[in-house]
Amino acid sequence: MAMNLRLDTEHEELLDALAAQERRTKTEIVKIAIEERAAKADKSTRTRAIFERIMQEDAELLDALSK
Repeated sequence: MAMNLRLDTEHEELLDALAAQERRTKTEIVKIAIEERAAKADKSTRTRAIFERIMQEDAELLDALSK
């Protein structure tokens, strides 16, 4: 699917610099940024779920350790 991306001058220059530095197209740089952001969000969600599970499963132990 095609998409138009409107950037201000500062972000356009950053994108140009990244593309040149990595020898990639600007489209590739944008796709990579989206993929990295999605992976980070997924990792954060999984980390929170694991933390919540630990808090539930070990509530008594954590309470005892806090005293």
